[in-house]
Amino acid sequence: MAKIEDVAERAGVSVTTVSRVLNNRGYISQRTRDRVEQAMKELRYQPNEMARSLFRRKSNTIGLIIPSVAHPFFGELAYHLEEYADRRGYKLLLCNSNRDVVKERKYIDMLKKNQVDAIVMGSSVVDIEHYLHLDSPIVSFDRTLADNIPIVTSDNRMGGTLAARLLIEKGCRRPAYVFRGIGGPHHQALMASERVLGFDEALREAGIGSLHLELEAVEGDSLRSEEDLVRFLLEHPEVDGVFASSDVIAAEVIQASHRLQKRIPHELKLVGYDDIHIASFFTPRLSTIRQPIREMCECTVDLIARQLEGEEVAGVHSFPVELIERETT
Repeated sequence: MAKIEDVAERAGVSVTTVSRVLNNRGYISQRTRDRVEQAMKELRYQPNEMARSLFRRKSNTIGLIIPSVAHPFFGELAYHLEEYADRRGYKLLLCNSNRDVVKERKYIDMLKKNQVDAIVMGSSVVDIEHYLHLDSPIVSFDRTLADNIPIVTSDNRMGGTLAARLLIEKGCRRPAYVFRGIGGPHHQALMASERVLGFDEALREAGIGSLHLELEAVEGDSLRSEEDLVRFLLEHPEVDGVFASSDVIAAEVIQASHRLQKRIPHELKLVGYDDIHIASFFTPRLSTIRQPIREMCECTVDLIARQLEGEEVAGVHSFPVELIERETT
């Protein structure tokens, strides 16, 4: 296998000159550059990318921290982020935090030590201060970290409003909002917490009260959530509509309703949030609020790239949502 010294000898230049050509640093005449590139081609020389990254202090890697890639929404998020990162010449390093404070902190420290170029934060249960001392650019997905850290989100409040209006239009007079917290005071850092604000406001305007049910933040334990939902619906038989804060929770509502032989949409109307790929495969097919995840991921990668170029991009970058009505309403 050819080495950089072989390229230098074939091109009749120094090793330093070859290195400058590889890393595009310093002035190199076009004639010299052509000779070096021709020598590399003839020798089939493959540069050491790790060494180049260390030389440039750039890894071309973006770290992504999410609660769990097994969750359908975060699985789609990771897929689209990787797609757009790859188009910009970046690779994605995936970290599952499982909403565990210790694990999330370890991942942040690991990403810092491995000198990733940037971090996309899709899971935030540690103290905000932990992010403020990082040298890498950060983009937060649907979570408030700090004023100088850009956020990509959807219009959560409007999503709640659209869900309430649809349930009202379909005749619901005792709708409920079902969500899953993340534990502790950090739930308020989620932009998704605004969904209930739009939901409750629209109901108040119609003179209708609402109930709230918070499910435990236990990853992968859908059976416990189903039990909680069954108990809730038994305790509140008057509930005739549900706005679930995610499509996954909406699927759990469908299962709980099936156990109670409560027919959807005849006895209980249901609206989800996200419009994940499998939402249209539920039985019945799920009415939901669509957030444009593909466009949001493209924006996230663009914000990373602009920060790496030295641009200031702080602020909230919010995307409009859309009501998708299917069979559950």
